[in-house]
Amino acid sequence: MQQPVVETLSGLERRIDIVVSVADVEKEVQSQLKRVARTAKIQGFRPGKAPLSMIERSHGPGIRYDVINAEVGRALDKAIGDASLRIAGTPDLEPKTEGVEEGYMGFSATFEVYPEVTAPDLSALQVTRSAVQVGDAEVQRTIDILRKQRAIYEPRDDRAAQDDDRVTLDFAGTIDGVAFDGGSAEDFPFVLGQGRMLPEFETAVRGLKAGDTATFPLEFPADYGGKEVAGKTAEFKITIKQVAEPVLPEVDAEFAKSLGQAEGDVEKLLQDVRANIEREVKARAHARTKGSVMDALVAACSFDVPKALVQNDTQNRVAAAREELKQRGVPNADSLPIPPETFSAESERRVRLGLLVSELVNSAELRAKPEQVRARIEELAQNYEQPAQVVAYYLSDRERRAEIEALVLEDNVVEHVLSKAQVTDETVDFDELMGTA
Repeated sequence: MQQPVVETLSGLERRIDIVVSVADVEKEVQSQLKRVARTAKIQGFRPGKAPLSMIERSHGPGIRYDVINAEVGRALDKAIGDASLRIAGTPDLEPKTEGVEEGYMGFSATFEVYPEVTAPDLSALQVTRSAVQVGDAEVQRTIDILRKQRAIYEPRDDRAAQDDDRVTLDFAGTIDGVAFDGGSAEDFPFVLGQGRMLPEFETAVRGLKAGDTATFPLEFPADYGGKEVAGKTAEFKITIKQVAEPVLPEVDAEFAKSLGQAEGDVEKLLQDVRANIEREVKARAHARTKGSVMDALVAACSFDVPKALVQNDTQNRVAAAREELKQRGVPNADSLPIPPETFSAESERRVRLGLLVSELVNSAELRAKPEQVRARIEELAQNYEQPAQVVAYYLSDRERRAEIEALVLEDNVVEHVLSKAQVTDETVDFDELMGTA
C-alpha cells in the first residue's frame, strides 16, 4: 500500500487517509475467538466445548469491533509517527470507501497539530516589576483591621448612625405600591459602610438615630441579582431600632492571645503581623509582575492555537464554575446554563501562553530544580501553624508536588524574561495592592 499522505485542510487542521487489511483483521478475530472458546460458558455446553460458530455469534461482533479499532489505531500511530507530527486532541475518524482497494477498509482521520512556536525577542518586551514598601503604618493599618474584626457593639440611644456602626432596623419596600419578595425584614442588622446594602440604602440610614423613620426611593441596578426587581425603582420605609457603636479591643496581651500568640506577647504579635504582611505583599507584588510579563509575552505572539486544546480548557473552566456554584450552595448548579463562549477568549489566551511558556522552558532550559521546589514548598508552609507537616505532605504527594513545580517553572520564566526585557520598576500603594483602597 502507498504511504499515507498528510493533507493540510486549514490552519493547524490535518487529514490522513489510512487503510487496514481485512485479512489481518479476520486473522486476529479468529485467533481471539479461539482463545475465548476455551473458557466461554454457553448454555447447554460444558466450558470450552461450544462450537466456534456459536462463539462467533455471541462474541464475534464485540471482538471484531475491538480488533478494527486496534488495527486502525496502530495504522494511524504509524502514519503520524512517520510524518513526525505532534497531534493536539483526539483524531476524528470516519469510514472511507472511495479509492480503497479491495480487501482493505479505509478511514479518514482528521486532527489538529501543535503549532510551530518561536519565542519573541525578549529584549524588545516592555514589562513592569512591582514592589511595595511595608512600614510601621502598614502594620498599624493591619492591626486596626484585626481590631475592627473583633469589635463589640454597644447601643447608643442618641447616636447618629455612621460608618462602622451596627444598625438594626425594620424595612419594607414596594414597587408601584406592591410589596416584593425579599423587600422587607424586621430587626435586620448590618454594619454601615461595608457595602452590604446598596449605596442609596446606606445613604438613607446615615445620620439617623434609634426611633427615627425615613422613606426614600431606591433604584435597583440593571444587573441586580434579583431579576424581578432589576432596573426598577422601589420605595423603602425604614425604622431604626438600634444604633450600636463599635468598641475596639486594646492591643494588649488578651488581644495577642486572641490572634494565636499563646504567650500574649504584644511585641511578638507585631513581629508576626509584619512577617505575614511581608509574605503576602511579596506574593501579590510577584503576581502583579508575573501578570505584566505574561501579558507582554502574549502580545508579542500571534501563532494559531489548536481548537481542541481551547475547547478542553473551556470545558474545564465551565466544570470549575459549576463546582464553585455548588460550594456556594447555589441550587441546580449542575443544570444552570453556563455558556462556554464566556470563557473562550481567556481559554485561547491560556493555551497560547502555555505553549509559549513551554517553548521558553525548553529553549532556555528553565525547568524546575528540586531545590527550587523544596524552597517554594517551605515558603508556602510558613502560612500554616505546623510548617513541617505541610512540607512533608507536599513532598510525599506527587500531584501536589507537581503543582508547586508548575509554579516554580513559571517563576523561572518570569525571572528569565526580566533579565532580558526592558523593565520599569514601580512602587505600588499598599492599599491598592491589598485591595483595601
